[in-house]
Amino acid sequence: MRFVWPAFAFLVGLVPLIAPLAPTPHPLLTVAAAVWIAVLVWLAPRKPTWALLLTAPLFAVNNLWAQATTTFVIFAASRRIPRLGRLWALLGAAMVLQTAFSLFLVDQSQPLWQSLVGGFAGAAFFVLFPAVSGMLLGRRKPMLRLLQERNEYLERARALTAASARSEERAHIAGEMHDMLGHRLSLISIHAGALELATARKAPQLHDQAELIRTTSSLAMAELREILGVLRTNPEPESLDEDTGTRSGIAALAESSSASLDWSGDDLHGADPRTRRAVHRVVREALTNVRKHAPLARTRVQVNVHGGRVRIQVLNGPSPATPGKGARRGLIGLEERVGLLGGSFSAGPPVEGGFRVAADVPLHPSVQAAAEAREVPPPLAAEVLTVPRVVGGGCLGLLALLPISAALIVLLLFALLNPTEMNAPYFDSLRVGVTSEEEIMNQYGIGQLGVDGCVRYRTSHNPELLYKLCFRDGKLHSKTQEKP
Repeated sequence: MRFVWPAFAFLVGLVPLIAPLAPTPHPLLTVAAAVWIAVLVWLAPRKPTWALLLTAPLFAVNNLWAQATTTFVIFAASRRIPRLGRLWALLGAAMVLQTAFSLFLVDQSQPLWQSLVGGFAGAAFFVLFPAVSGMLLGRRKPMLRLLQERNEYLERARALTAASARSEERAHIAGEMHDMLGHRLSLISIHAGALELATARKAPQLHDQAELIRTTSSLAMAELREILGVLRTNPEPESLDEDTGTRSGIAALAESSSASLDWSGDDLHGADPRTRRAVHRVVREALTNVRKHAPLARTRVQVNVHGGRVRIQVLNGPSPATPGKGARRGLIGLEERVGLLGGSFSAGPPVEGGFRVAADVPLHPSVQAAAEAREVPPPLAAEVLTVPRVVGGGCLGLLALLPISAALIVLLLFALLNPTEMNAPYFDSLRVGVTSEEEIMNQYGIGQLGVDGCVRYRTSHNPELLYKLCFRDGKLHSKTQEKP
């Protein structure tokens, strides 16, 4: 588009050669005016000040199309002059210069003050409309950018405020749980340990139940600490030691529950910490459920590391004891934990009886554990809230160009369709002060309107001769013959 608009302006400047709207200047002047306006169109985005002032010389040539194109030059220049004071000073200077150059085309018989008023009115039409349009559109972009920045700031502030409120409430809940449940679970764990020691000496038949109470209370304390970590404002990840989720760590869990371990594949020392936590948690929860609901059943733990994934299965056989009914909260938590890592989880009784817990987790999950970050909604797009301002400013600016565009279209139609050739007998029959303007226009149209207010008609017998008719108060004021 760098040279498209200048080329288009050049073609527009050549229109008077085929559809003259005023006394046609010399063809060389028409071509020179077309080249001048093309250069100004190219110069406007780069040197707006000079482009705006250099539109004035075109008003000394009878090329209304080149003069009309100066409105788009002024429009482009006004968009790129940021200081309003300087812009208005330049517009005033451009109007004065255009008025001065337009005096070269006025009829010498016309009073000077009328010529000045007419020239200044024409300059105002060609300068003020496009200047206002360019001014509005030129200031729309920085205002839009400012509104976008403010909107984004407010949206982020709102999101951060909401996140802070949620964090404070979570911290309050965590504190309440720690104070109310933590202390009581600690007492239960201490008394359960004492009971386990006492039953080992005095009631061996109750020793297993006492041990189960102690281990269950210890697991409850660990789970409470994990929940408190999630609820805190800046939750810390569950602590990992060198054995958590590894072969030795799983072997220790299996041994404490009298379960057998079948491990195939590499160890998990190099796996993602989240994967190691998930493996440890699945095995621990499954073995805890076995101790709760099938304490006498044979249990087997299988871990298979292959193809970038780790597959865990904890299977226990049928138990002679009546299985208890749980709330399945632990299994639901495991399913959510594994799902967040992009894995799969299943739990239920197999065909041969008993119960099976299985999970399939990637060694290096791509899913980010960003539950806390998702709670803060992203800011709304700033364009959504500023579209009315953009549309309003743009439409108001473009409306200022409509009168000029409409006028050019009307003038072109008249130039192409208006019969402007007048024969010599009719010209001789015209009577000054008697013949009405309406009668002539009904017969030959509006003719070629000049900047001096008079109209010209081409002659039917001599293409190098024009009939110039001037009107006053609707009557013919003067008639002369002139060459283009």
